[in-house]
Amino acid sequence: MHSAQELVAQLDALASLPTVYHRIRDELDSPNGSLLEVGRLLAADPALTARLLRVVNSALYGYGGEIDTVSRAVQILGLQQVHDLVLAMSLGAAFAKLDTAHCDINRFWRGSMICALACRAIARGCGLSSTERLFVLGLLADLGHLAMYQTIPDLAREAECEAERLDQPVAEVERRLIGCDYAEVGAALADHWKLPPGFAAALGAQLDPRLGGEYCFDAAIVHVATQLARADRCGKSSERAAAWVSAAAWQQLAMSPASLQSVREEAELNLAAYLALFFPRLGTA
Repeated sequence: MHSAQELVAQLDALASLPTVYHRIRDELDSPNGSLLEVGRLLAADPALTARLLRVVNSALYGYGGEIDTVSRAVQILGLQQVHDLVLAMSLGAAFAKLDTAHCDINRFWRGSMICALACRAIARGCGLSSTERLFVLGLLADLGHLAMYQTIPDLAREAECEAERLDQPVAEVERRLIGCDYAEVGAALADHWKLPPGFAAALGAQLDPRLGGEYCFDAAIVHVATQLARADRCGKSSERAAAWVSAAAWQQLAMSPASLQSVREEAELNLAAYLALFFPRLGTA
């Protein structure tokens, strides 16, 4: 049997966030965090700068090409949103060297992006201002599975196949076969990477948002979005996805099952454009 912390420790040699992300994170955490310093850090990485400007000037973010320097991007977006975008853009690079023999990486990031876009749409529908943070949480939601496929691929595959055969939630089968589930592993990875407070809590509680404490609302959004991603992966309807959502999550978010179809349509509409922006090295997803 394996613990989430054990699997993350094994993964540590294979995947890590870039140094520039951690430096930006330090600025965000510092009481003296400086927009000027974040701009300088970004400018020192020309490839990241080019990608950030491409993202914020895309039609998806609505700035219409008016942001032509990284310093202006930081001033307009602010520290938190720049942090969230840099984290999102760093994920593909963090896992670029992983062995993909046991995992269809295009399929994985497609599912993660569906989840991220669904999180963003749900957050907007709930009136939250921090939609980019929920977008990143959606991208992170399934990283536990990616970690499992790198460290214990045979067991990870066995759990997935058995869940499909028995029509059971994969997390239940993982706990039985492996000793932990993908949500626990994702939370342990967020802790290990020292991501912002609440990321680990929301990821760890995505299967049962009531366990998320003060971050239970974020966990509920991720919980709903992951059911849409699962439906997309399995070729199931939005009605089937809605049936997988816990009654407590619907109540907490004040959403109705019928609203899931429009969330899915919005996610699918933006999928190709967002994949091209955040994971440009992928093949056709």
